[in-house]
Amino acid sequence: MKSLIITALSLLILSPSFGSLFVYASFKINQKEIAKTICVQRKMSFNSCNGRCELQKSIKKYSDNERKMQDSLKEKIELVYIQNTFNAEVTFIAVIESKENTSVLFEKKPIGSPNSTFRPPLA
Repeated sequence: MKSLIITALSLLILSPSFGSLFVYASFKINQKEIAKTICVQRKMSFNSCNGRCELQKSIKKYSDNERKMQDSLKEKIELVYIQNTFNAEVTFIAVIESKENTSVLFEKKPIGSPNSTFRPPLA
């Protein structure tokens, strides 16, 4: 189940890069119909185009749309960077000093240290 989901997500992510391949595949599937109905040179007796002119138009149209989308994404990214700026206000708080003597613990020397926490490995 996980591998199916991973494969589907990978194909979904990679699908924009295969856009021109999809245009070409749809052209090849419908090439005879395109050559008969849409092609500019369809009325010529020796038509060597076979609808390739329409393929070039479709690929150019797809690449132009892709460039426009990339440009709009760049603009949106720049807009996000601009909108996420903020000004932080810093206020200083006065330090309250304690008048109690806290150095009582450090006036005397230590009596000893416990050796129970460290045990070397037995050989």
